[in-house]
Amino acid sequence: MTKNLFFTVALFLIAFSGNAQEVSEKLIQPPVLKTGDTIAIVAPAGILKNKEAVIEKATTLLKSWGLEVVLGENMFNNGKHFSGTDKERAADFQKALDNSNIKAVWAARGGYGSVRILDRLDFSRFQTQPKWIIGYSDITAFHSHIHNLGIETIHAMMATGLQNEDTAIMASITSFKKALFGEELNYVIPASPFNRTGVSTTPIKTIQGQLVGGNLAILTSMLGSESQINTNQKILFIEEIGEYKYSIDRMLQSLKRAGYFNNVSAVIVGDISNIKQNTTKWGSVIEELILEVVPEKVPVVFGFPAGHETINNALIMGRNVLLRFNATTTTVRFD
Repeated sequence: MTKNLFFTVALFLIAFSGNAQEVSEKLIQPPVLKTGDTIAIVAPAGILKNKEAVIEKATTLLKSWGLEVVLGENMFNNGKHFSGTDKERAADFQKALDNSNIKAVWAARGGYGSVRILDRLDFSRFQTQPKWIIGYSDITAFHSHIHNLGIETIHAMMATGLQNEDTAIMASITSFKKALFGEELNYVIPASPFNRTGVSTTPIKTIQGQLVGGNLAILTSMLGSESQINTNQKILFIEEIGEYKYSIDRMLQSLKRAGYFNNVSAVIVGDISNIKQNTTKWGSVIEELILEVVPEKVPVVFGFPAGHETINNALIMGRNVLLRFNATTTTVRFD
């Protein structure tokens, strides 16, 4: 039995035995980066039109951290909506996965397109020599798929995020660097008045579990595939941008009907940005919408700064975290 097939069978058996914690213990942490290591910037999704300058800025940043940088050969190609054809984008990603000298793969941007190349990729060498896969939004497709291979990934800013002013995104840059180099990640943010403790009657709620999730639309698109994540006894993070409230509700209802919330330990809601206005008003704020869908027994915290805003704090997906919240603060601390 191949390693990949063995892990898939093991994951299936564990999920249906109700002991999802064992999955957490199997996740592999890729080696943290050190001075002299090489990181690849590739474009698995949207087109990089007129983005040469910001990619150069990203290269300069990484080199200032003592890293070597290689760029995907096809990343500036024009594949209409995409940065090259599916074949070209997959070739760049595969080359970065297979090159043992490359210690991390950083997505240039998201948009849409990662799911189109997932099934073109061979992760067998990557599984024997894991490396960090970094990005957010559309890159959730990789987070979900690689999580099921038993390997951690980094949900963080992408290269084109550097087109913003440095002062505005300094927190994003700092947390991204900490995640890459294995420094402590510990976030304390103001509590949202919409936070819900679930069945707990105590004023302080503490939950430990493996962090999974990412972009809501991409998580929904993974349903029914081998890339669908198992949320049993885990902490689910979600973020989204540019959707109508009814669309967000539809996606959450789809996840609920698929069992996403049946045994989830907690839900962390990141940035829900640029909500579209429909002619028929929804009638409630987004927090109330989410609380209506997620079962009452599940603790929910809002306002974690990660997603499509200038502060996009790095998260290590698949890593065990301690989530602690009370009336004034929310703390997320990574093991």
